[in-house]
Amino acid sequence: MNESDQSKVINALGGKRGILDSGLPSLVFLVAFNISHDLRSALYAAVITSALLTLIRLIARDTLQHVLSGFIGVAFCALLARKTGHAADFYLPGLIINLVYGSLYAILNLVGLPLIGLLLGPILGENLAWRAVPERKRAYIRAGWLWVLLFASRLVVQYPLYKSGNVNALGTARLIMGYPLFLLTAWGTWLFIKSVPTVKIPTAE
Repeated sequence: MNESDQSKVINALGGKRGILDSGLPSLVFLVAFNISHDLRSALYAAVITSALLTLIRLIARDTLQHVLSGFIGVAFCALLARKTGHAADFYLPGLIINLVYGSLYAILNLVGLPLIGLLLGPILGENLAWRAVPERKRAYIRAGWLWVLLFASRLVVQYPLYKSGNVNALGTARLIMGYPLFLLTAWGTWLFIKSVPTVKIPTAE
């Protein structure tokens, strides 16, 4: 496995730009809320930031998968917070997503069908052939537990902050446990799967 494969792994797991496009609006929301102390103004600032990022990607003819999903996510978070009137609810969908993803990774690991393998197998050219190679399968399962740990740690730290309504602490925790932990987990995933050669799919002669 080479640096090209490493780049494929990072992009498949969300990509650096995808994390930036989804994380920057949250930072803008937190800063705007602290400056204005007005929920509506902070929500508008976050949505406008996300819209500008989408426009930049359109102009650059870049991949829109992550930025569009990020924009939709930010818009939904903003609508929810505006409806309830609670600033902390801007972060509620993110907590739910962590719960869903963490549960999905854990369940598929336990049944022997690691989600990491399902995502990366086709991208790395081995499709599902890794299922017949115990060493490769174990590497994907170990990597999968890293992601379970990531999602679980976010919930353990952030959910109590959400319940307490501490917007500053919650927003800060989300930023710290967002991009940095994503990169650390993606790097750990790469270390696990690169330690075992990719499975070669026999070609028909």
